[in-house]
Amino acid sequence: MASPTDHGGDSVETRSPELRKDPVTNRWVIFSPARAKRPTDFKSKSPENPNPKPSSCPFCIGREHECAPEIFRVPPDNDPNWKIRVIENLYPALSRNLETQSKQTGTNRSIVGFGFHDVVIEAPLHSIQLSDIDPVGIGDVMIAYRKRIEQIAKHDSINYIQVFKNHGASAGASMSHSHSQMMALPVVPPTVSSRLDGTKSYFEETGKCCLCEAKAKHFVIDESSHFVSVAPYASTYPFEVWIVPKDHSSHFHHLDDVKAVDLGGLLKLMLQKIAKQLNDPPYNYMIHTSPLKVTESQLPYTHWFLQIVPQLSGVGGFEMGSGCYINPVFPEDVAKVLREVSLA
Repeated sequence: MASPTDHGGDSVETRSPELRKDPVTNRWVIFSPARAKRPTDFKSKSPENPNPKPSSCPFCIGREHECAPEIFRVPPDNDPNWKIRVIENLYPALSRNLETQSKQTGTNRSIVGFGFHDVVIEAPLHSIQLSDIDPVGIGDVMIAYRKRIEQIAKHDSINYIQVFKNHGASAGASMSHSHSQMMALPVVPPTVSSRLDGTKSYFEETGKCCLCEAKAKHFVIDESSHFVSVAPYASTYPFEVWIVPKDHSSHFHHLDDVKAVDLGGLLKLMLQKIAKQLNDPPYNYMIHTSPLKVTESQLPYTHWFLQIVPQLSGVGGFEMGSGCYINPVFPEDVAKVLREVSLA
């Protein structure tokens, strides 16, 4: 494969460092290609290990009694041949038993730790990874997220719900059985507030939603009927990928069944391409949706998306101290490399 070049024609070796600000994350990123190899040379140094079945995995079918309480399963009604189970987290970060206390007024630095922390078991068999499931099956996982969000949203004390997946030990997964998690918070996290500030500023300057505008040709990787995958203009991490709804949509839980399957197909494709190109790295994905109580005036500039981050490099002191990240590969090169990955 030829060495990727930017649209100005400069080679990777001669391209100068550049700072870009992403209006979505409201964050500056330093692109410093001199710190890295060619984009096609990026590989995970610690690929996710094969997924042998341990003798005591409580997420496997037949061991349901070993888990924390079940919330629901797919198919429903205690079907023993389940495909997906949503359960309480055995070690929750927040307590679902404190809601009555959470309505009490706290200080501006402390409130009662009420919230929900749930686990979505994505497959009954230990050997199955999310990328092994067909688009309809991955769509069912998305629909399970939606259903649980709709249930949690009935609690007036909850303000934000974060869906995330940690795949691989170095990505934070404590269980190798394929699963994802959901945390529902009584506050809007600072990163979400910063995202709202950034997208609002862009909207006020241009009259447009910056995520509706995120589909510049040289950043696009693939697209489906309802979604587009892009290497974002100011990506924080190497080989970061966003999957963005083509139609303006503020909340993930407004996703219908048809679009869920469409999303499942594109998510599967991106996970497969990342695994093949980068030596099956550990990864995280996060669904960035709007706060539950977003106002009518905020809807024009709030647009949900799914972010995939392969774990290729650690975060150092500069990033932690400044909040400004250094990315050694330009996103237009990432888009070109991933476009050209053949899964045949």
